[in-house]
Amino acid sequence: MAAVNNAMTADFLRSAYGGESMAHMRYLIWAELAEKEGFPNIGRLFKAIAYAELAHADNHFKVLGEQKGDFTVPAGAIFGVGDTVTNLQGGIDGELHEIEQMYPVYLETAKFQNESGAERAFHYALEAEKIHAKLFQDAQDLAKQGKDMNLDTVYVCPVCGYTEVGGPEDNCPICKAKSSIFKAFE
Repeated sequence: MAAVNNAMTADFLRSAYGGESMAHMRYLIWAELAEKEGFPNIGRLFKAIAYAELAHADNHFKVLGEQKGDFTVPAGAIFGVGDTVTNLQGGIDGELHEIEQMYPVYLETAKFQNESGAERAFHYALEAEKIHAKLFQDAQDLAKQGKDMNLDTVYVCPVCGYTEVGGPEDNCPICKAKSSIFKAFE
């Protein structure tokens, strides 16, 4: 993998790595709470999307490649534990921040600086986050009524974090990976 040549893109990769890492852990914590509150399928959705966020963090980390050292990493994050409806709003807010503000800037910077690995990682994350925001919104609409989701198997592409409820296509629509490698959350 080619090294990152531009300090700004490297900073953005570290920030995105930090944010995705925190989202991964936050969603696992919120999954447990959803299950305890009687929303096992919403809990499963949180776990599936946590796995997708891990894929994003992994991509950002790998693109940094050989860059070593100690860095202070500023990364936006939602903090706190509330009830499931509140936690879903935290998920929606975090995903919308990435969709509307963070990843568009990071992606355009990577393009401008000819950082193809970062461009790919940011594109993958941006496209997957759009799906995550919608899934969280659908879950919250039901949770507000005291209802759990009626959820089939959730499939997640380990390459880009694409998340699909039900049967996936033959290839991931974002990164074109074979769906046979998708992780299933049943």
